[in-house]
Amino acid sequence: MRIGLIWSEVASGLRRNVSMVVSVILVTFISLTFVGAAILLQMQIGQMKTYWYDRAQVAVYMCTATDACAGGGEATAAEIAAVEAQLKSPTLAPFITKYYFENHQQAYDRFKQQFKGNPVADYVTPDLLNQTFWVNLKNPSQSAVLTETLSSLPGVQSVVDQRSYLDQIFSILNAASYTAIGIAALMLVAAALLIATTIRLSAYSRRRELGIMRLVGASNRFIQTPFILEGVFAALIGSLLAGVAVFGMVQFFVQGYLRQRIVSVNFVGTDDALLVVPILLVVGVVLAAISANFAITRYLKV
Repeated sequence: MRIGLIWSEVASGLRRNVSMVVSVILVTFISLTFVGAAILLQMQIGQMKTYWYDRAQVAVYMCTATDACAGGGEATAAEIAAVEAQLKSPTLAPFITKYYFENHQQAYDRFKQQFKGNPVADYVTPDLLNQTFWVNLKNPSQSAVLTETLSSLPGVQSVVDQRSYLDQIFSILNAASYTAIGIAALMLVAAALLIATTIRLSAYSRRRELGIMRLVGASNRFIQTPFILEGVFAALIGSLLAGVAVFGMVQFFVQGYLRQRIVSVNFVGTDDALLVVPILLVVGVVLAAISANFAITRYLKV
């Protein structure tokens, strides 16, 4: 009977404050959608790091005729052979999975393919491109071993770990993720304030009823519970809509569009989205319960 009375009070409150309830639903929906997008973006960054860092190579660039190398001029065949001998030596071989050598013409062919249609490709000749040893390490984090051993050899222009380029890309992606988190945090604050305001207005509109309930012996918890449930109900609907939006974004945009056009990237899937949805529901319900409880405890005067 008490439960039935509580739910009747909840329904009455929702009917009286339809516009405010809709506002809570929309703000919760938008804010939690940002939260879900930020979580998925962090998952995507993690997957990409695992994938690309494991495949990142160390490039040993040999001097060209136009480089200001210590020995001067283009790397000789003897200098190239000396680098290869080091790669095969007992010092470096245990760290290396495989390596291959790319001469001027091979580097030029790859350059033309990468920059096809770009006017810069018309001004590059094979002799301007470095001959390069491309090295795959068993543990990509141990690239410093190659750098220390090979950088000082005659004919070597530089030793570059490609992970340094990846770090720049991932820093940009992380910045985008943190921006989404910041926007989501602001929206969650707005949702919490809106829920608290809604509860205060609902309590004020029923102050006479609440006074009667107090006179007949109703406890504070019994009086406060319907208001908390109102906020939780509105936030739960917004959380469900956010979960649907996040799942749809992954299903139709990430998997249906991006994955078909960028096959070299392992994108987040619907399994990841299904992990995020419960998080959104919990965040929405807990946020609403805390905000409503604070509002009714702090401001309700019966």
